[in-house]
Amino acid sequence: MTEEAKLPGERLMAAAEAVRDAVNDAVVGQREAVDALLATYMAGGHALLEGVPGLGKTLLARCFASALGVDFHRIQFTPDLMAGDVVGTNVFDPSSGTFHLVKGPVFTQILMADEINRTPP
Repeated sequence: MTEEAKLPGERLMAAAEAVRDAVNDAVVGQREAVDALLATYMAGGHALLEGVPGLGKTLLARCFASALGVDFHRIQFTPDLMAGDVVGTNVFDPSSGTFHLVKGPVFTQILMADEINRTPP
């Protein structure tokens, strides 16, 4: 069956399998996490990856974004993190006399907020 003749659900499943295979080739032993991320992404939701350091959470998120072909940013949350570090800031341009927004890492399709529990409320 040609790609055009497939039903939308079949095309979606084929795309999901391709993403799953690409991520599983790069990240070993995280099949359940990959499936959960895939379901979360397709549903337009958010995921919480928990685990001790060294399990490959950042690698998993980075490979997942790469397999989908979307932008990825990571924020390392610290106690001194400012809102401008996340959303960006307005910068004055003296040549034009105007301000322009320099976007922060939150302007992305997949964002990894690492150690979010360390940031102040």
